[in-house]
Amino acid sequence: MPQSADKILDHLPLFREPEYQELFKNKKEKYECGHSDEKVAEVAEWTKSWEYREKNLAREALSVNPAKACQPLGSTFAAAGFDRTLAFVHGSQGCVAYFRSHLSRHFKEPSTMVSSSMTEDAAVFGGMANMVDGLANAYSLYKPEMIAVSTTCMAEVIGDDLHAFIEQGRQKGSIPEDYDVPFAHTPSFVGSHVTGYDNMMKGILEHFWEKQERTAGTALNVIPGFDGFAVANNREMKRMLELMGVEYTILSDVSEVYDTPSDGEFRMYAGGTTKDQTKAALNAAATLSMQEYCTPKTLEYIASKGQTVASLNYPLGVAGTDAFLMKVAELTGKAIPAELTKERGRLVDAMADSMSWLHGKTYAIYGDPDFCLAMTRFILETGGEPKHVLCTNGSKSWAKKVQAVFDSSPYGKGCQVWAGKDLWHLRSLLATEPADFIIGSSYAKYLERDLQIPLIRLTFPIFDRHHHHRFPTFGYQGGLRVLVTILDKIFDTMDLNTNVAGETDYSFDLTR
Repeated sequence: MPQSADKILDHLPLFREPEYQELFKNKKEKYECGHSDEKVAEVAEWTKSWEYREKNLAREALSVNPAKACQPLGSTFAAAGFDRTLAFVHGSQGCVAYFRSHLSRHFKEPSTMVSSSMTEDAAVFGGMANMVDGLANAYSLYKPEMIAVSTTCMAEVIGDDLHAFIEQGRQKGSIPEDYDVPFAHTPSFVGSHVTGYDNMMKGILEHFWEKQERTAGTALNVIPGFDGFAVANNREMKRMLELMGVEYTILSDVSEVYDTPSDGEFRMYAGGTTKDQTKAALNAAATLSMQEYCTPKTLEYIASKGQTVASLNYPLGVAGTDAFLMKVAELTGKAIPAELTKERGRLVDAMADSMSWLHGKTYAIYGDPDFCLAMTRFILETGGEPKHVLCTNGSKSWAKKVQAVFDSSPYGKGCQVWAGKDLWHLRSLLATEPADFIIGSSYAKYLERDLQIPLIRLTFPIFDRHHHHRFPTFGYQGGLRVLVTILDKIFDTMDLNTNVAGETDYSFDLTR
């Protein structure tokens, strides 16, 4: 064998050893239909054709690698942003393991949540016993100040009633009578993680606000939305709001939750919006959502309580940050300080310095609705062309908004928006109408390898790179970070294409 106790190989070289190559060859011949390499290559090439593209885009009954996750991922993320709150998912352990691992792999931090451990018997007879026992265990073992409950497919298909089950838990002594257990129904088979975020945010606010009278104040509530860069983006928002002198509350603040220090102390709960802050947020003058498509039901509920509400589409880049600051100024009456105006000028200067390398580059952008809108706008600001903008959880109305962004710039001419399509659709689009770069999550690394189109990782989830979430994408400072990330990939790609001495190195330049 290629390794022993004295010679331990990493998995990267291990599976290239002759013994493993022989195993793979035998497996292919026995279990993988035994098609010749030539036939496989022929079919693979056909799947990059216009003929296949038309068949692929006509597909309706199947999703292949959709660029979205299910509702409970968003609901658990929203719950995590409240102080000493434990996310409790009424469903199987396997579902919760997926949500937990998805967040932990992106943020490189523990992600605390539990499940009611539903199995086959609960699927037949209902999950009330699981809920009653689960609440008791969660309350006594992990000592949260609040448990936020959401559901999975299994619980929704059989029609479990969360409100009734939670009340049963109170009656049976699983939790105290006055203990806070907000909840949201989050069926995984409809919507996406941004829908789940919205449902849980609304559920938590309803829990604390429903029977309360509002006394209008002057503060501003800010809802960040589902955001893989929330650790840094929330901090950047706070910095800008504090520079403006705004009294504010971040509703669901995960900036400390997913960025705990290594100092010898384990923090199951770290930071987050407190219950007192959440209750007092009813009295704010207004609530501003940073991501429109993460909060439609939440903002509708907040408006019904008498607050002014407004929403943005992920405030990235010059225009996106301008819109954020001007909306804050409008809602609070505070002036935009000179320091932020200088930051804007520095971002514009940086973009101008690099314009010759950015102008005319083409991109395929995919991700959540608000991110896609923001990134499309930013690419156009750089003189680039967002050739394909694809959003699996995007609607027809969202597509119209993207088209309006295209139409606002000469660089948007000929760009295409694709609502409800998945990453296998994107493969066909890029095989037939290539772009220079892909902007998305780690999942597009397979497209990068297959189609030789470089990937720029700028949205959730990012599993195969570390610590991107610690640097902002919101605001002018975040725009500068995004600009540098894009430029680095442009220059790295140029170097890879010009590094063969005497053959391609005519533009292997030291200064650019």
